[in-house]
Amino acid sequence: MFLNEPEAFVGYTLFNKRRTKTVYLIDNQGREVHRWELAAAAQFARLLENGNLLTFANTEQGRYVREVDRNGNILWDCTQGNPHHDFLKMPNGNVLLLSRQRKPREEAIAAGANPEYIGEKGVLAPHIVEARITGPTSCEIVWEWSAWDHLIQDFDSSKANYGVVAEHPELIDLNFHLPNAGGGTDPPDWTDWIHSNGIDYNPELDQIVLSPSNFSEVWIIDHSTTRAEAAGSGGGNSGMGGDLLYRWGNPRVYRAGTLDDQQLFSSHNPQWIPPGQPGAGNILIFNNGIGVWDVPRTYSSVDEIVPPVDGANYRLDSGQAYAPAEPVWTYTAPTPEDFYAPYISGAQRLPNGNTLICDGPHGTLFEVTPAGKTVWKYVNPMTTSGPLRQGEAVPTEEQRSGRQQPANQVYRAYRYAPDYPGLQGLDLTPGAPIELYDTP
Repeated sequence: MFLNEPEAFVGYTLFNKRRTKTVYLIDNQGREVHRWELAAAAQFARLLENGNLLTFANTEQGRYVREVDRNGNILWDCTQGNPHHDFLKMPNGNVLLLSRQRKPREEAIAAGANPEYIGEKGVLAPHIVEARITGPTSCEIVWEWSAWDHLIQDFDSSKANYGVVAEHPELIDLNFHLPNAGGGTDPPDWTDWIHSNGIDYNPELDQIVLSPSNFSEVWIIDHSTTRAEAAGSGGGNSGMGGDLLYRWGNPRVYRAGTLDDQQLFSSHNPQWIPPGQPGAGNILIFNNGIGVWDVPRTYSSVDEIVPPVDGANYRLDSGQAYAPAEPVWTYTAPTPEDFYAPYISGAQRLPNGNTLICDGPHGTLFEVTPAGKTVWKYVNPMTTSGPLRQGEAVPTEEQRSGRQQPANQVYRAYRYAPDYPGLQGLDLTPGAPIELYDTP
């Protein structure tokens, strides 16, 4: 704990060291009030209103969205498709999974892909799955959406999806390509063409927002469709089926702008600000700043935008980029390069109008006011080899990529108000700080 000012929102913060089995809940003083010991390593976790924890478990048997009770007991596992990166529980009790489909090289070329952009084995395409829990180890798909059903390309005129990209912002350019984007990493020899890494659901609009990181955009799609309508261009509240209702951040992707118009530079954790909170209905985005290899921007920001909602659709003038022209609120460090989280990370709008920010690569959580003042700061002390002592340098460890990176990384964190239903009945008596020594 390095900072805890009176302006900070009082609550309890949930986090874990990335890909480890222990999830912590701490108070604003950095003292542990609860921990979950899990059976499998978790990317991150969400505290549900019923008091249980929703996690993404990586096991030898596969990847699962998993619900556990307060003692870490597994209540159910669900896996459908090829889940990765993000998940949530919907108001109807179903789970929404961010997945991806493997499209073999031959299939991608047959769809009009430029062979130069395709990995040796093929392409990975975003796939969103809604699954209903049917048992402790089973779930079934009740709705799904695939980016592969909504393509356009202007490379191969012999294909049915050939067209003028600029005239179809509702479709996804199969050949939008950035140098070295997603090539040959996870899994090997497949091009992670879009690399979606975050989702959120808006029950009032019945819409989903996702972050196609390699496109440096956010997309919104209609969830009110049937499964058949989601694969087409008609139906649902919007009348657009599964086509993109809205996109923002990089209009050059749909030929409505240039590099000068780009505002997102890779992104994570897009979300609608919930009702009753400052900025409700706006979209909050963690703007990593990596530049997706071709436009370096070596600092990060958190951006809040006001989408041009028009009923179940979004306003767009023909040939123009989607509004807004700029965010309604942005946080960057006073010296922008001092805050640079080029991957993972996230942000959360708090009820008092402040914003909790997770600088994932550096394991640093901090809270800022609307004016940009930092009022709370905590550095995750947990590493693979154990807790750090106050002031001790954070060691590095080798990641799956082979690179040496900080050993205390945090994928995402959440702050919960004291009256949050999921905290009721939980013993919140503060224990020792997680690092097991006196805080300053």
